[in-house]
Amino acid sequence: MKKRLFLISTIILILVALLVFIAFTKNKTGPSLVIKQINIGAVSGLVNEAKDLQAKGNFLEAKGIYQRLINEYPNSGEVMNWQKKGEELNIKLLFSSLITPGSILYEIKPGDTLTKIAKEFKTTPELIMKSNYLSDAKIFPGRKIKVCTATFSIVVDKSQNTLILKTGEEIIKTYIVSTGINNSTPLGNFKIINKLMNPTWYKAGAVVSTGSPDNILGSRWLGFDLAGYGIHGTTDPQSLGRQVTQGCVRMSKPDVEELYSIVPVGIEVTIVD
Repeated sequence: MKKRLFLISTIILILVALLVFIAFTKNKTGPSLVIKQINIGAVSGLVNEAKDLQAKGNFLEAKGIYQRLINEYPNSGEVMNWQKKGEELNIKLLFSSLITPGSILYEIKPGDTLTKIAKEFKTTPELIMKSNYLSDAKIFPGRKIKVCTATFSIVVDKSQNTLILKTGEEIIKTYIVSTGINNSTPLGNFKIINKLMNPTWYKAGAVVSTGSPDNILGSRWLGFDLAGYGIHGTTDPQSLGRQVTQGCVRMSKPDVEELYSIVPVGIEVTIVD
């Protein structure tokens, strides 16, 4: 009899323990699933808010939301996409008339020219024109225009074949480029000392004029303070993302023309492995 009672008591204890374990497990996994759903809803809501703001031209606010998403959900598979969206907005802000950190509202003075203003504030005439929607270089005293005052720099990563445009520590945009075959792009710190539109290519034993399909420099040239090296366009966009050049940094036509309009002569270029 005692053995029977002991056996029954043991079975009851096992059943109670099993029920407690099931209840504990259910309570433990339940909130986790709810939190996951809340996070998905929050992310979706923020993404939609950013899109709405961008559609309305509120680029700065939209950029802030993408940065918030990156900060709050760093392990999301969408981080690279949010980073790309933020960089696209950086360029839109640069080319807009909105006064943001790194720009001022400047009143044109008698005798001013776009070149003179650009030189004074270490920017480019092209960027002044783009950000003020000017169709030509004509300007008039008394008009107020946006002028970029940010100090830009460039980092080229040979192992990743990327060119990063920065201002301070902030990444403005990341571009896919080609670098030198057999690791021939030189490492170090350089400066852009000249800029040319539609450059002629002077190669050994030949001069290749602008517009020629054989001119590998494309539509823009930004020369380093190291003879023969620089950043330029390409007639072979399929080669981007690989180490195929003779040592220069090669970009797509729209990318090099965009970069050319943003960066002035004198900025620093750092090339790393």
